[in-house]
Amino acid sequence: MDKILKYLKGDAVLWVIALLMLAFSLVTVYSFVPILVKVEGGTPFGYLFRHIVYAGIALGGMYWIHQKDPKYINQAAKFAFYLSVAILIFTLFFGVKVNNAGRWVRVPFIGLTFQASDFARLALILYVSRLLVAKKGKLNKWKEGFFPVVLPIVVICALIVKDNFSTAAILFGVSLMLLFLGRVPFFKIFALIGGGVLLLVFIVLVHKAAPELNLLPRYQTWENRIINQVSDEENVIENAQANNAQLAIYNGGPLLGRGVGNGKLKEFIPEAYADFYFASFVEEFGLISSIVLILIYLILLYRIMRIGLNSKKMFETYACIGIGMLMLSQATVNMLVCVGIFPVTGQNMPLLAMGGSALMMTCFALGIVLSISAQQQKVVAKEEDELILESV
Repeated sequence: MDKILKYLKGDAVLWVIALLMLAFSLVTVYSFVPILVKVEGGTPFGYLFRHIVYAGIALGGMYWIHQKDPKYINQAAKFAFYLSVAILIFTLFFGVKVNNAGRWVRVPFIGLTFQASDFARLALILYVSRLLVAKKGKLNKWKEGFFPVVLPIVVICALIVKDNFSTAAILFGVSLMLLFLGRVPFFKIFALIGGGVLLLVFIVLVHKAAPELNLLPRYQTWENRIINQVSDEENVIENAQANNAQLAIYNGGPLLGRGVGNGKLKEFIPEAYADFYFASFVEEFGLISSIVLILIYLILLYRIMRIGLNSKKMFETYACIGIGMLMLSQATVNMLVCVGIFPVTGQNMPLLAMGGSALMMTCFALGIVLSISAQQQKVVAKEEDELILESV
């Protein structure tokens, strides 16, 4: 590990956690895909190989971006935002549908698909971080400061919510936290929350009044999931996947679980390798391992926050905090869904779930944090050299 870390810049703890989690994901993906083999065919090794390819691309992107100066990331944030808007609009009309949700875009020639919202949420965090710095001192003014910062949040969340309510809600929450840290006045933040709720209620009412418009194609799914969550004892069949997830956790036993590959309920849980990853994990690895996993995510968040707070540039601070909170929110929602506290929704475990655009963008986001960390190390090293020269 020391030999590998010699070639890697930035926070060593982040690198160790990322590399270990990516390596561990190879084991769990191979173990958790029987349901996918049963539904779509193929072999566990085939899905493992695809995951290895995605993980390799993700790690390569992480390594590439961590070598760049954060100032270039700042400059590219605006372009990334507009590109994400264009991709999301394209997805609305030409997106590939999976489970009645048109969230995916097919890459020409190679046939792979990626989820547009995965790129959009990172682009939004970076762009809002940039705007909070650019509009500093003007955030008390509606037209000159507040609206230019809030408009990108509304646009991205509105484009995502149609097919992915949970992602839009998480991204909206993380954006509100950035606004709070950016010292946007409280009453303006509350106005944004109120406006967002009223807008959502209005769209729902229009959808119910004129269903032929199909404004919210997944509204019935959202409604059913909430109703099933509230009255789970009455809707046993509708709650089968959520109940199986909870049974898998119970089946894992109090300590060490059933062992790698020995889980039984994972074969009856849709997306045991992604949206219900935590349930499959607890079944095979047990309570102790689940506690360790939670601690690892908390350490990951702490290191990211530490890097952000140590930065002298506010863009870097906002970007790190936004990335850290986004990752922790995804992991938390996945866990809460699996234990039955939240309704069923589609959030996977960062760095562990089966690879795809989510894995690649998570690694890319970590690469940005490592780029900021590497730049801090350069500054510290330069200051130490200057002190040594002065003492001589």
